[in-house]
Amino acid sequence: MRNKYVAEHVMKRDDMFYYVRHIPIDLTEHYRVKRLCFSLKTKSLGYATRIAKSVSQRLEDYWFGIRFKRMDVPAINAVRMEDSILDSSPTILDALDLYLRLKGQGKDKVFFRTATRNIEYVTKVLGNKSIKSYSSSDGAKFRDWLIEQGMGINTVKRVFSSVRSIVNIIISEEGLDCSNGFAGTYFPDIERINERKPIPVELIKKVQRKCKKQDDDLRWLVALLSDSGMRLGEAVGLLKSDIKLDAEIPHISLKPHQWRTLKTKGSERSIPLVGASLWACKRILYSNNSPFAFPRYTNTSNCNANSASASLNKWLKDQLTDDYVIHSFRHSLRDRLRAVECPSDIVDSIGGWITAGVGQGYGKGYPLNVLNKWMLKI
Repeated sequence: MRNKYVAEHVMKRDDMFYYVRHIPIDLTEHYRVKRLCFSLKTKSLGYATRIAKSVSQRLEDYWFGIRFKRMDVPAINAVRMEDSILDSSPTILDALDLYLRLKGQGKDKVFFRTATRNIEYVTKVLGNKSIKSYSSSDGAKFRDWLIEQGMGINTVKRVFSSVRSIVNIIISEEGLDCSNGFAGTYFPDIERINERKPIPVELIKKVQRKCKKQDDDLRWLVALLSDSGMRLGEAVGLLKSDIKLDAEIPHISLKPHQWRTLKTKGSERSIPLVGASLWACKRILYSNNSPFAFPRYTNTSNCNANSASASLNKWLKDQLTDDYVIHSFRHSLRDRLRAVECPSDIVDSIGGWITAGVGQGYGKGYPLNVLNKWMLKI
C-alpha cells in the first residue's frame, strides 16, 4: 500500500500510523539519521494525531534547549534554574504518555479517550508545564474552571482523580522530588454550589420557543433534551438511524456505539418522541448528509459531550439564570412525569434510571405505547 500523509507529521502505512519528521538542518550533527520515522502503534487517526502533537511538542522543547545552550545569554548565571527555560523535568503531556503506555495495556478506547481529554482540560486552563511547577493554587484554579463549565461536583472529582493518578505515576517512575499539585484540592458542597435544579415548565416552554426561532444544530440538541430526559452524552452520540420517525410511534432507539458507551445497562432503551423533541428530530434527519445526529461533536472515534456541555450551558445561562444547567432538563422530566401521576417504574424506564428490586431484572420492560401514553401527558 502506498504511504500517505494524513495529518502533520503523520503517515499511514498498511493501516498503521507512523510519525515522520525531518531533522532541522542546524541540528543534524546531533543525529545519525536525517529523518525520524517510528510507529505510533495505533490504527486510530484521532489517537495518532494526538500522540503526534505531543511528540512534536516534546521535540520542539528539546531542540529549543539545544539551540538555547548555543546562545550567548547575558547574566545567564543569575537565572534561577528552577524557573528557567532550561528545566528538563517532564511535563503534564509527558505524564500522560507514560500513563497510557504503562496503564493502557488491554484497556478500551474509553480509557484512552478519558485520560487524554482530562489532560487536555489541564493544558487548556494551566498550560503544558513541568510537573514540578503545578501548585495547589493551580489545582484550585482548575477546579473552578471545571465547575464554570457546568460540570457537577462528582464529575469534577472524577476528573481530578484521573489527573492525580496521571501525575502520581510520573512522580513515582521518574523519582521526582515534588508534590502533586492536584492532590488535596478542596471540593465545595455539591448541594450548595452546583445543585442541578429542575427547570419549571414555563421556563422550559420559553427555551423551546427560542430553540425553534434560532433553529440550528445546538438548539435542536437543547430541544431534544428538553422533552426526552436524555443524558447529554446519550443525545450527542446518536446516529440518525437511531431516530425512528417512520415507526407507528416515533421514538429513539438508544443503544451503545463504539464512540459513545451508555452509563448503565438500563440506559439502553426506547424513548417516545413528543413535543419539542419530536420537532428537533425532524430537523436533525433532514439537516445534512452525515450519519451522525450531531456531527459537530461526534465522529467514528469520539463523542465530545463535554464540549457540547460548555456551549449549551453558556447559552442556557443567557436565556435563564445561573441556577440551571443543561442536565436540569433531565431532572425536570422526572418531576413532570410525577406531576401527571406516572408510576415510578415507568418514569425510571423512560429516563433509564436504575430501579431497585430483583423483579426489575426480568422481562423486556414496558411496551412503547405505554411509555408514549405518559409522555404525551407532560
